[in-house]
Amino acid sequence: MKNIFLLALSLISFGFVSQTVTTQNQEWVVSSSTVKFKIKNAGFNVDGSFSGLGAKIVFDPTKNYANSIDATIDSKSISTGNGTRDGHLKKTDYFDVAGFPTINMKATLFGKETDGSFRGYFKLTMKGKTKDVLVPFTFTEKDGKATLKGTFTINRLDFGVGESSMILSNSVTITIEVNTTKK
Repeated sequence: MKNIFLLALSLISFGFVSQTVTTQNQEWVVSSSTVKFKIKNAGFNVDGSFSGLGAKIVFDPTKNYANSIDATIDSKSISTGNGTRDGHLKKTDYFDVAGFPTINMKATLFGKETDGSFRGYFKLTMKGKTKDVLVPFTFTEKDGKATLKGTFTINRLDFGVGESSMILSNSVTITIEVNTTKK
């Protein structure tokens, strides 16, 4: 009887261990990315980008738990296609790249929409200031590769990027696309 009890306990324990292993979400490795922004300046759209995104992405679109994204980008990589403007944006009154060499986004919660897209709640840290941002995004997966795409808007003044201006808009639209492979 004691042996049957130990056998049953072992099988139950194995079941819990097996369940724990299968509930781990998939880690994704960044293979390429684009981070673009758009802002109005003197009535015209100015497009720009950042490069050098690094991220730890653990994501399973079928699960509402244990997903995480922690991404960092090099603030010195800012590019608007105008070297003079880029140099100005790297200075203290805008991105202060010497004092704050990275911009970070860390997910705090995910939700799934009825259309299959997602919303991610992130802590965005830029120029030493952290704010909550909501990022609607899509996740498409095929053959061990996946793409995450999202667009959101922030107020640059919330992060101390520049000063209030009649010429430069406060709203900045950011679009991120991250291509990944399964780890």
